[in-house]
Amino acid sequence: MAQTSTRPASRQAVRHQPPHQSPVTSQLRRDQRRTAALFIVPFFILFAVVMVAPIVYALWMSLFQERSSGLGFGGAERVFAGFDNYANALTDDGFRSSFAHIALYCALYIPVMIGGSLALALLVDSALARAKRFFQLALFLPHAIPGLIASIIWIYLYTPGLSPVLDGIGALGGTWDFYTDDHVLASMVNLCAWQWTGYNMVIFYAALQAVPREVIEAAVVDGAGALRTALRIKVPMIASAVVMTVLFTCVGAIQIFTEPKLLNQRGAPSIDTEWSPTLFIWKAGFVQHDYGLAAAASLMLAALGIALSYLVTRLGNRWKAATS
Repeated sequence: MAQTSTRPASRQAVRHQPPHQSPVTSQLRRDQRRTAALFIVPFFILFAVVMVAPIVYALWMSLFQERSSGLGFGGAERVFAGFDNYANALTDDGFRSSFAHIALYCALYIPVMIGGSLALALLVDSALARAKRFFQLALFLPHAIPGLIASIIWIYLYTPGLSPVLDGIGALGGTWDFYTDDHVLASMVNLCAWQWTGYNMVIFYAALQAVPREVIEAAVVDGAGALRTALRIKVPMIASAVVMTVLFTCVGAIQIFTEPKLLNQRGAPSIDTEWSPTLFIWKAGFVQHDYGLAAAASLMLAALGIALSYLVTRLGNRWKAATS
């Protein structure tokens, strides 16, 4: 019995032995590894310098504070403060309020922008649509305008005495103030959605072009109408594009800076200099010169972005699994 049990094991060991490699084959594989390393190592060096080093430096800066000795005549001294900058940021009313503002902004902006982009893409992709190239270009054109220029355009359109929109509303007997507390958030959402809706529409439309036409034709033969085909067939089949767009939109929305900055300079009463986390970071770093506080706030904002990315990806995967 002992001999019969050892023979298969020895055969299996022989079967799993690596094949004998000739010196030429070994040299060829070493050359391939060197070639691969020549392509990969520059990427990791660039990644470390551009991506990792700034994060490590920000983490290092967040642990220090500038403190003045005596009455301030001795100059500032950089001292190790541990996590004091993080505690100061979290206990700052302006920093906490900025996240509340961003949450309200995302709750209004993301559904409007994603829903509008998806609806426009479905309309352009429909069989009844004409001049598809023209509408793609026309809807994408606002995204080609730099964000600062787009904001200035809408500031002009929001300004009484300059705006033809307000003149038209006045001619009809109505009044509207885009800068009041009740309307300024909608004004900001309108500005951002105008710039990004066409960009996301192009992504959705490109994804719709990959949907097999025979699947849509089969749905039509089975009696599905245009709306049902769009919502039950097309949208689930481009779920990956929708999730990716929502992910990028969430990460971009929490970093909003230009629009509230310009609205603040224009004099909108409810948009202060700490309205968004990026405005708070900018003020801490470039106005107050508190670089430790700015670094700590930046890292906490980055942590929020990572958490949002994880949450959106998990929910998106569940949605894709449910609709597949």
